[in-house]
Amino acid sequence: MKTLNALLATATLALAAGFAQADVRPDQIPGLLKSGAIADFEKLNQTALAKHPGASITDTELEQAATGGYVYKVDLLGSDSVKWDVKLDAKTGAVLHDKKDT
Repeated sequence: MKTLNALLATATLALAAGFAQADVRPDQIPGLLKSGAIADFEKLNQTALAKHPGASITDTELEQAATGGYVYKVDLLGSDSVKWDVKLDAKTGAVLHDKKDT
């Protein structure tokens, strides 16, 4: 039974690692912008803000997904003090995730 539990735990960790994302170093960003791998941050910020009019940006992060693409994460604070997590495809600006922060 212990062997089965260890195997299941290992398989779960391996699967989770496949979906992991890593922060992009700031020195990589100019090259990504120049190559077109990511869109201009101002455009991405405006897309996130359009989802919650009157909100302000409290934090942003650029991460590389395990699939090879990039995700731009924006934390927003609404005018009603509600916190929102918005994730965008960093190349296209498509909204991937828009949830209230709990």
